[in-house]
Amino acid sequence: MTIRLAGAALLLAACSLSAGESFDWPNFRGPAHNGQSKEAGWSTKWPADGPKQLWKANVGTGFASFAVANGKVYTLGNDKKDTDTVYCFDAEKGTEIWKKSYPCKLDPKYYAGGPSATPAVDGKFVYSMSKDGEVLCFDAEKGDIVWDKKFAEDLGAVRPDWGFGGSPLIDGDLLVLNIGSFGLAVEKATGKVKWYSGKEKAGYATPVPYDANGKHAAIIFTAPGAVGVDLADGKELWRFAWPTQYGVNAADPILSGDKVFVASGYDTGSGLFKIEGAKATEVWKSKVMRTHMSGGVLIGEYVYGFDDTILKCVTLADGTEKWKADGFGKGSLIAADGKLLVLGDKGILAVVAADPAGYKEIAKAQVLGGLCWATPVLANGRVYCRNSDGNVVCLDVSGK
Repeated sequence: MTIRLAGAALLLAACSLSAGESFDWPNFRGPAHNGQSKEAGWSTKWPADGPKQLWKANVGTGFASFAVANGKVYTLGNDKKDTDTVYCFDAEKGTEIWKKSYPCKLDPKYYAGGPSATPAVDGKFVYSMSKDGEVLCFDAEKGDIVWDKKFAEDLGAVRPDWGFGGSPLIDGDLLVLNIGSFGLAVEKATGKVKWYSGKEKAGYATPVPYDANGKHAAIIFTAPGAVGVDLADGKELWRFAWPTQYGVNAADPILSGDKVFVASGYDTGSGLFKIEGAKATEVWKSKVMRTHMSGGVLIGEYVYGFDDTILKCVTLADGTEKWKADGFGKGSLIAADGKLLVLGDKGILAVVAADPAGYKEIAKAQVLGGLCWATPVLANGRVYCRNSDGNVVCLDVSGK
């Protein structure tokens, strides 16, 4: 079986983009579901205090990142009074367009609590999921609730220790969720269940789409391991075990050809598996990259990501470490135009060359305080960051 990341053709097209082109970021990990943007020509020439701040807001406690589409930015947080709120802002000006709230416990457990899943936008609709497994579909323009389903409760799915954390995946007419043994798929228009894999404890990662010999499929990173799933009927295509303490498999898997890279924290490490039909064979496994939360990015033959609190570059083929850099804590990153955009857990934002030859810092600034675990977003010449208290900043990197 040949595995190809859904939307891989979009990445190839990036090579021919002219400088200054900008793009939306409609879901977690971006349009190609791999943490990479096609945006080119964004500015890395920052003043000492960082890029110009266009606007700021507070959305409540939580760790959701951002979805940016059609001139709007969506995220959510908890008011510490057991209420989640989904916000829609004007992406450029920060004006609040709408917000909608629903009951959900803050549920702090060795951390601040609040929602972890990032909204996903599909044309006229936006989808969000609470840590209790309640999923809502909103009118993206007005915020009207189209449907509201308590899937985990209704289906009897075991709630993970830190709540459901995988963001919704939109695939054709389906909304795919990391709820249950190895996923749940519903009709995106109505919320009607199409298939459900069982009640066992889910992982915290977002489903990653791919093409399996012409079939729409997804990798679901569960509590005990990774499973390839046929999205048409929910049938298992392959699986491999990846046990991690507390079942915290949170970083999205990375696809390359017929191979799958995974990484987890709690001293578990990372590994590469080759997929052949229904068989998954280990290529290598080591503790070179023990990623607790934010998934890495694959650029060329190298994975850039976090080994707990250390930013690293490792060779995909065999896990060889090429370089490492500290100072970011349990940070997160995305990539665009041959560069990494790294947000440290204390609010330092840095641009780093995606170069296996060595760590090369291009720009750096303190843009937030507090605890920053949510992945930053680059879209249309603007960078969006937040901290656990819900403080949001929008920064201008357009170079205009």
